[in-house]
Amino acid sequence: MTKAAIIILAGTDGHANAGRIVNGLETAKEFAETDGDDVELIFDGAGTQWVPELEDEDSDYHELYQAVRDDTSVCDFCSGAFGVEDAVADSGVVTLDDHDGHPSIRSLVDDDYEIITF
Repeated sequence: MTKAAIIILAGTDGHANAGRIVNGLETAKEFAETDGDDVELIFDGAGTQWVPELEDEDSDYHELYQAVRDDTSVCDFCSGAFGVEDAVADSGVVTLDDHDGHPSIRSLVDDDYEIITF
């Protein structure tokens, strides 16, 4: 069984970051679709800005996001720092605050997850 944590750090500014979100979502989807694989998709840092956009049904990436939404979580601290705390709360996506308000990357490594960042 493969275990992967896909961490989206890229914000919503610019074409390059749009490419990063699509690649991150596609990678998470590939793991999610493979029997026996375990995937965690985590929006952290500026990546938390994507949650309101991806929740919007008019977003170009909404359908791709929906394919992995059940495996998604968001950094609690960063959602506030980047001004999307209310939108994240409204979305119902799980927030993580395991280490000083942030997700614990060490715990993922300790649980044998491969860490992939976008």
